Amino acid sequence: MKFFRKYIFPALYGLLVYFTVRLLHDIDVGGKFWKRSWTLNIFEMSCSILVGYLGVRLFEWLFKYYDRRWPVQFCYQGVMRELLIMISANLVLVNLVLTPMATFTDDGLSWADLVDINVIPTLYVIVYYGIARSSTYLRAYVDNKVQLEKVTNEHLETELKFLKAQYHPHFLFNALNTIYFQMDEDLPGAKRSIEKFSELLRYQLYDQQQQVPVMQEIEYLQSFIELQKIRSSDRLHLVVNFDKQLNGQLVYPLLFLPLVENAFKFIGGDYQVNIEAKVAENNIEFRVENSVPLLNKTGAKAGGIGLENLKRRLCLLYPGKHSFTTETSNNNFIAELKVAYHE
Repeated sequence: MKFFRKYIFPALYGLLVYFTVRLLHDIDVGGKFWKRSWTLNIFEMSCSILVGYLGVRLFEWLFKYYDRRWPVQFCYQGVMRELLIMISANLVLVNLVLTPMATFTDDGLSWADLVDINVIPTLYVIVYYGIARSSTYLRAYVDNKVQLEKVTNEHLETELKFLKAQYHPHFLFNALNTIYFQMDEDLPGAKRSIEKFSELLRYQLYDQQQQVPVMQEIEYLQSFIELQKIRSSDRLHLVVNFDKQLNGQLVYPLLFLPLVENAFKFIGGDYQVNIEAKVAENNIEFRVENSVPLLNKTGAKAGGIGLENLKRRLCLLYPGKHSFTTETSNNNFIAELKVAYHE
């Protein structure tokens, strides 16, 4: 293959240019080049083969020069720049060799000869460039796409870690505050709370971009709810209902925590909290409803940074595969989340 590209192809390229020029010229003047002197034909073909060898060597040198001078990137400006340079270099070459050849053969150089000598090789240069550089630019295009995807993924990963870091301080503050006040009244209970808190914290330190069985999330929420019940008043009316079909379905961790945490944070009025999770088709539906203070009928303060972070995290982790709505109705704040799961 290397022998063909180096020794055979340039000659064929030059002959292709020659026969195309001769064909157009003969059609124009009504001649037949094979009836001419074969000495003259061989001379013209030799000049064309020379142009083929010099042209191919020139193109290969230009390709190497391009790759050294400019990074290989697929962009229209780069393609046009290289193509114009190749066309210009080729025009100089063919006019140095073929134009004098046409001047001293047949009836001399005519405008038709000059047009054929410049247009036909230019068209073949464009075709040659497209074929020769297609694999290079395809590889550059794929590399650019891969690099862009890598940068995008790194950006999303950084953003997810930032959102995760915002959850933790909020959770730490609430949990430590609960244990602090519990120590004055129930020291053994405070110790149990610390043990429960350590389990929760250990779970939050896992990789938040790896999916886990939803049962782990439910166990985590149950521990969190138990911890929150300690700091809640006796007026709390809590109803928790987790579908028994929730078991091995895979979800991203800590998606449901902000809804439960938000409910305990903004509870008021009748101090009611209803938490429900169930399987519906290929989705997991999670619903939290909590009463709000009577002065907060609009629910303007019923959602904080936790819910805003959750919305952004859902867009990153479940693009087009989730729904999240919140509303205030009859002094109750309702948050409903639906996400697709994997088995």
